[in-house]
Amino acid sequence: MKQVASLKDYSRRPPFAPRRVDTGQVALFQQVKDHIARQIQDGTLRAGDRLPSEHELVAQFGISRMTVNRALRELASQGRIERVAGVGSFVAEQKSQSTLLQIVNLASEIRQRGHDYSCEMLVVERVAASLEVAAALDVRTGESVFHSVCVHMEDGTPIQLEDRFVNPHLVPDFVQQDWSGQQPSEFLVRTVPFDEIEHVVDAVMPSREQAQRLKMEVSEPCLLLTRRTWTQGVPVTLVRCLHPASRYRLGSRYRASGNPAAT
Repeated sequence: MKQVASLKDYSRRPPFAPRRVDTGQVALFQQVKDHIARQIQDGTLRAGDRLPSEHELVAQFGISRMTVNRALRELASQGRIERVAGVGSFVAEQKSQSTLLQIVNLASEIRQRGHDYSCEMLVVERVAASLEVAAALDVRTGESVFHSVCVHMEDGTPIQLEDRFVNPHLVPDFVQQDWSGQQPSEFLVRTVPFDEIEHVVDAVMPSREQAQRLKMEVSEPCLLLTRRTWTQGVPVTLVRCLHPASRYRLGSRYRASGNPAAT
């Protein structure tokens, strides 16, 4: 587990309010976990802040060390805190998150978090389809297809490198678009509504060029989301979205029926 770059002493921030947890129906570990999560949510605890030790939490809440340990373990598994052996527990940097079950407007998603969104379009061109691209878009190898590359940023920090191929038979005016006020996915969803989607996620290492575009170390792993969409059985686009693992997470919530939960 990676140690937070700047470990700020928790004693410099407002202290935990010592209290005994309610012994109602909510499990004791859950009450401790919720209390810490609320302090992270409201800003009392910030990224890099040190939490009280297990011994201190036991004394403050009047519960067993096993209960405190479970609360901290679950917070760590959710990415809310980082536990450094022999050092302590610290509030983790919160990662951006996108769903896997649907295509969302990344710009809207970022703005809903209260952050600034920007996109830098790097490439918009016609290229000859490679064997892989031709198979994905159901065109002939060497046939002309559209290709675009852009970087999506949150508060000026790159969080996604998007490398996209588009079927020109369905979107003949793709390269003529003004990309200063829209992103390719937004345009495609509006222009050619899809009725089928495929998502595949891999853990990969970036190339030197990809790492440079994402302003990250080449030794840092990435999450690669590969997406294909179809309309009435005809492939629309193949897109690979590369995310620095330290800045982004992919996840979904769904009902037992398999349908996405409302968001």
